[in-house]
Amino acid sequence: MPADVNIYKALRAELTEVITESPLIKTFVLIPEKEFFFDTGQFIELAVDGIGEAPFTPSSSPLVHDRLEVTVMKTGYVTEYMHNMKPGDMMGIRGPYGRGYPVEKFYGREVLILGGGCGLAPIRSLLYALEHVVDKLEKVTLCYGSKTPSDCVYKPLFARLNKIEKFETYRTVDKPDEEWHESVGVVTSLLNRIKIDIDKSVAVVCGPPIMMKFTTIRLLEMGYPEHQIYLSMEKNMSCGLGKCGHCMMGKFFVCKDGPVFTYNELKDTPDIWK
Repeated sequence: MPADVNIYKALRAELTEVITESPLIKTFVLIPEKEFFFDTGQFIELAVDGIGEAPFTPSSSPLVHDRLEVTVMKTGYVTEYMHNMKPGDMMGIRGPYGRGYPVEKFYGREVLILGGGCGLAPIRSLLYALEHVVDKLEKVTLCYGSKTPSDCVYKPLFARLNKIEKFETYRTVDKPDEEWHESVGVVTSLLNRIKIDIDKSVAVVCGPPIMMKFTTIRLLEMGYPEHQIYLSMEKNMSCGLGKCGHCMMGKFFVCKDGPVFTYNELKDTPDIWK
């Protein structure tokens, strides 16, 4: 990141495209007024003048600095307003904040990634970063679960990744339709299908809290060491600076100390899945 970047001041950005991913999820393509740098897994505060701001993890490649993609689920007042915005509208980007994925620590290993729902947004950014260093990795396995086929985001991504050497992807849904011919069940059921060398692997988990809880339990049962399970935590990161206290989780501020943690760091913290 350039030394003169002010992460406290919002950077103006023009909304150039809105991509409908699912009935409740849209991806916003933004062109910032100057280059924007972030590490995969870090988050930003995305703002709308007169309405408010909310935290999101960019879903685009950290290697692209003149274009930013942010995937937004409609969950409240600010995000509902965002879902009605059109190309040409202006937004503000504040950040980046927090600690992202330590990609260098994945070198020489197999990377198992498990995502659920909108949790695929930060994972997509990570996948772009891993694709860039694929020659330094043993293998990348993506397991993704959604409620229904229509809730599955980034549909073209899976076919593209399966064409890349060392990448393989699996999808599952809770409720299939007549056109669904892939797995049915929770995302942890996909772990029965994959082959992975746990001793040479790291695991990354991102999704709804209940999904992350039971996925982490399953990974521990499989023999994954606690320090090799990486979790992208979701909390109310209002200020992004570790000052307001809304995102406190035990002794940690998720916005400052995370949002990426190892399970070993969090295992003794009460209520981490709430």
